[in-house]
Amino acid sequence: MSRHVVATVDEIAPGTCKIITVKGREIGIFHVNDEFFALINRCPHQGAQLCRGALLSRLESPTPGEYRLTRQGEMLRCPWHCWEFDIRTGQSWCDPDSVQARTYAVEVEPGAELAKGPFEAETVPVAVEQNYIVITV
Repeated sequence: MSRHVVATVDEIAPGTCKIITVKGREIGIFHVNDEFFALINRCPHQGAQLCRGALLSRLESPTPGEYRLTRQGEMLRCPWHCWEFDIRTGQSWCDPDSVQARTYAVEVEPGAELAKGPFEAETVPVAVEQNYIVITV
């Protein structure tokens, strides 16, 4: 597996997604509830651009006529057939036993950590002031 710097934290506003391409795969990076998640941009049901779908809350109903919304913004609805997927795990809520969207590990690392190394060359002053989003593919 290889690691790829794909964006700065500031590039993905809360509640939104940035679609990037890594090794020929389109991957959606989501910023939800101060966390970052990555899913393949392909619905396992019939191949739609999954990451173009809406982020929703999970609807729970303990008894008929009662419901509550939980996990705000953590469910991704496919734009073609409205299948819903958990952005944390990729699990389908329409067919949880056999359908799952591919997820990727996401980390937020300081730019200074990414630039470390035993480099020997002519140097120029550089300041790394932002945090970057790194996914493992």
